[in-house]
Amino acid sequence: MSRIFVTGGSGRLGRSVVAGLAAAGHEVISVDRDAIPADQLPAGVVQETGDLLAPGEALRLLRETRPDAVIHLAAIAVPFSAPEDVIFATNTRLAYAVISAATELGIGKIVTASSPTVLGYGSPAGWLPDSFPLDERSVPKPWNAYALSKLIAEQTVQMFAAAQGSKIRYAAFRPCYVISPEEWEGAPTQQGHTLAERLADPALSAPALFNYVDARDVADFLDVLLKKMDTIPNGETFFVGAADALATAPLAELMPRFLPGSEALASGLTGTSPAFSIAKARQLLGWEPKRSWRTELKTTNHLNDETSAALVTAGAGAKETS
Repeated sequence: MSRIFVTGGSGRLGRSVVAGLAAAGHEVISVDRDAIPADQLPAGVVQETGDLLAPGEALRLLRETRPDAVIHLAAIAVPFSAPEDVIFATNTRLAYAVISAATELGIGKIVTASSPTVLGYGSPAGWLPDSFPLDERSVPKPWNAYALSKLIAEQTVQMFAAAQGSKIRYAAFRPCYVISPEEWEGAPTQQGHTLAERLADPALSAPALFNYVDARDVADFLDVLLKKMDTIPNGETFFVGAADALATAPLAELMPRFLPGSEALASGLTGTSPAFSIAKARQLLGWEPKRSWRTELKTTNHLNDETSAALVTAGAGAKETS
């Protein structure tokens, strides 16, 4: 059991990370600017409030709570949801403030959240990768402030890892399009659509290359990562995603419709194969996502009979095509 300091613990991803780590037996300190009602906190979770951008605040909170590990999630989480300069300044300053304070105090394990958007898909100037599936070797090409801020967060942990050697362990992870538990029940996703709508209309999921991950699987990943950080190379970055795509048809068929010029590149994305590989997390950590839209989505509550039947059929075929 570890004592874990989670920034952004009140957010969409943070709530599941806090709950999942607490359920795994860790002592969890959830830190955010705004508190959530105490009755919404899992048993045993300590809640702290503070502005981590304020000078010395991250250091104060970390010194007072004395955690064994830090997971940094706090950020402006949606591209273009604020002016570009605000997103860049907020996210990069938050990452540096938390990581540098944790390093100064000698906290043994420090993890920061990044994003698949660092790769640059969706660029208005056009974008194609060197190959599919995308993985940690794919070249980052950020084209907006959010993506650039997340790449800098990765580089921040790598900088500190280079300076600290093996004294402190660092890692970064790129969670795919996060689905919180209530969204399987029909609550809107970050973009305002329901999951059922995103599956029924491929154009809604295409901008994210049909990637997704259950927030509870991210919590499971972080639990495994913290246990394995002493045995893997320092400063590693991992994609964290579902084992399939958020689509009812193979991406080899869908991708060329929404990503011009990708026919040959996407030809290997057959069956339920996602565009983002999680092979590195599987191989280095032994982590495996447990949840899929095929097992979690309550289709019949949110779709007409014809579309619901189509999704159920796609789910039933997963064992044959994955």
